[in-house]
Amino acid sequence: MQVKIGSFKTQKEGFKSFAPAPFPPKGTLDIPVEIQLKADKAARIIGKLDGITHDLPDVNFFLYMFTVKDAEASAQIEGTRATIVDAIKKNVGVETAETDADDILFYIKAINYGLKRTEKFPLSLRLIREIHEQLMVGARCTQQSYPGEFRRSQNWISGKTPSDAEYVPPTVDEMHKSLGDLEKFLHNEKTLPLIQAGLAHAQFETIHPFNDGNGRTGRMLVTLLLNHREILEHPVLFLSSYFRKYKKVYYEMLNRYHDGEVEKWLGFFLDGIIETANESIAICKKINLLRNNDMKKIQGLGKRESESGVIVLQNLFKQPIVETATIMKWTGFTRAGAQRVVDRFINLGILKLRDEDKTYDRSYVYLKYLTIFVEEDQK
Repeated sequence: MQVKIGSFKTQKEGFKSFAPAPFPPKGTLDIPVEIQLKADKAARIIGKLDGITHDLPDVNFFLYMFTVKDAEASAQIEGTRATIVDAIKKNVGVETAETDADDILFYIKAINYGLKRTEKFPLSLRLIREIHEQLMVGARCTQQSYPGEFRRSQNWISGKTPSDAEYVPPTVDEMHKSLGDLEKFLHNEKTLPLIQAGLAHAQFETIHPFNDGNGRTGRMLVTLLLNHREILEHPVLFLSSYFRKYKKVYYEMLNRYHDGEVEKWLGFFLDGIIETANESIAICKKINLLRNNDMKKIQGLGKRESESGVIVLQNLFKQPIVETATIMKWTGFTRAGAQRVVDRFINLGILKLRDEDKTYDRSYVYLKYLTIFVEEDQK
């Protein structure tokens, strides 16, 4: 399916920038049978994932970890070294050696802001600017990012100047025209949701409307669009790990997209939906098994210990690295009482001491739970 997404035009300065055609170009939504079948398969697996998330008690406790997993991957695509563990430690005030853990936390803040905002506000250019602002204010950046503002000058990808760049996005005038088309497309709910998300992401990256943060914002757009179209009741399907795993192919497919090879890009994107949904299903099954096993251990305690234990276990699914002060906050116990809960959880094999060499300010980890996300992340 070869479609004219746009063409390169020579500018007066001598370099060639991409000029998008009106979007979506004629023929873009004439989906070939092979892609349609792949989209149908992806939709079936997503339906299975949706059913499994309904079997998870207190599903909201688990959503943070799915979000932080996506945030880690999206930030690492852009060169961040920090991991899930660094981000969780930083978020709860535990010391971490990685100074760029904030990259992950800013992403989490931005995606949560967007998910909340879309409950009452439509997907739009305004919303895209808002999540970019949430992402970039105070964040580390490679150049002046102008949070929440579309660029006012020419940008480019790789190279020292536009003349030797790997890709030069549209001029500012062309950018604004293309963004107007993209916004209309975001409102077009006659398009199949998965196809719409794939095309919207590729078109956004082709336009590259910000000075910095385009990749992360564009990947958030996928999540926000799928959530807006109610593909899943709970947001547990994030594609950044897939894009990071196949990073070279990801960039190659985006380049082939603006060269008009839309079918190739959609095939890659839908493969990502299928692979990621299957991984999320596996994660949900492991979480359910772990939760049931550890809940049985806690229910075997005395009544008072069991009641406080259930509260702590529920919260550990949202925050798997804790200090004694964290348990105090969750339970209202004194420091001594909270430490007894920690010791009890260690004896049950639920918590594990992280820093044995420290006497004070020790932290503890729900390692079996955290490992579920780290292992899936490293496959």
